[in-house]
Amino acid sequence: MRNDVCCSAVGGERFRTYRPSVSNYPWDPASSFAVDSLGKGNNMKKAGATAFLCFAALFLGGSPRVQAQTWTLTGDMNAYRTFHTTTLLSDGEVLVAGGRGIGNYNQSTAELYNPSAGTFSYTGSLNTGRVYHAAALLPSGEVLIAGGQDVVNTRINCLSSAELYNPSKGTFTFTGSLNTGLCAPTATLLNTGKVLILGGTNAELYDPATGAFSNTGSPNVSRAQHTATLLSNGEVLVAGGAAGTAYTATAELYDPETGTFTLTGSMHTSRGEHTATLMNNGEVLIAAGITYIGPGYQLLTSAEVYNPSTGKFTVTGSLNQYRAQQVATLLPSGEVLVASGYPTITAELYNPSKGTFKFTGSLNVERDQGAGIVLLPDGVVLVTGGNLLRDGKPYFKNSAELFH
Repeated sequence: MRNDVCCSAVGGERFRTYRPSVSNYPWDPASSFAVDSLGKGNNMKKAGATAFLCFAALFLGGSPRVQAQTWTLTGDMNAYRTFHTTTLLSDGEVLVAGGRGIGNYNQSTAELYNPSAGTFSYTGSLNTGRVYHAAALLPSGEVLIAGGQDVVNTRINCLSSAELYNPSKGTFTFTGSLNTGLCAPTATLLNTGKVLILGGTNAELYDPATGAFSNTGSPNVSRAQHTATLLSNGEVLVAGGAAGTAYTATAELYDPETGTFTLTGSMHTSRGEHTATLMNNGEVLIAAGITYIGPGYQLLTSAEVYNPSTGKFTVTGSLNQYRAQQVATLLPSGEVLVASGYPTITAELYNPSKGTFKFTGSLNVERDQGAGIVLLPDGVVLVTGGNLLRDGKPYFKNSAELFH
């Protein structure tokens, strides 16, 4: 993956040229890799991070260092991992599973974060090492891990296998398999207790009662790097994503009662690698990401809001920093935290009542891709792992930090 730089202004939007290998999203697993030679995660408030902060300040005409709230480092994970899953368990601990680590090898290990102690400890391992998989907390308290990729002799294999994590036993066991292997699916827990697994033109439902997957209606548009958000009415909003080398502005709704997808209003900007966050008013914030504007891929600052009652997207205030593959979560205050992503260490808060973003405290560690995020029961946000991209090489992280 290259990170060529070419700044321009198109229609008032800020962009950064970004040319990923879309066919091998998010990077070619056969490409070179590196241990974090810039220093362990805890020391990353150094040259690389400082350089990007300075660049952001110059390019955006202002400093991102508005320390309204802060990030503090917590205990390190036992394994370096990126594009893993992070799932809040019923007891308040966080399950971190799989991902890719040093040597570009898929992780089969999993660990638990204890918020009270601020430490990670190993738990039982996955039966299959996987990356870009999907995870969902089931009503039983178990965690479904489905699909993803493994890499054998630099060849990508899209996995159909799925596993269940039992918190009381600390073990993973195989459950029914997907009918189609999916390399980077999304998983959405429905109000019915079933889980919608979506990738490409394939959609399946997992039934915890039977431990089996079944096909459901197909999406109208093939998509990857999309988002799937459960709405207050029980439907699922599927927005954006990549289809080959292009990105789409289309969005559709999945109705669990009929098992069908129907197109809804389109976004104003085609995008993938964005975030989608359900807000307290029932609307969905779509933020940043990547699009294609010939002759290259461009990072976005734009954001828009989906209104389920009208079925339309409206443009809202833009982010201060372009970013893609960032993480986001709704805070107890009703604001939305958008953090990190390529190529920045900054974080921003979206205020729904004002429709604006503002910088908040920056992370201690730059996490360009593949970080995990969880809102803890006490309102603190945990961000884990990820990797820093430099000259096309991923520098894997095992650090974690808290936003409060």
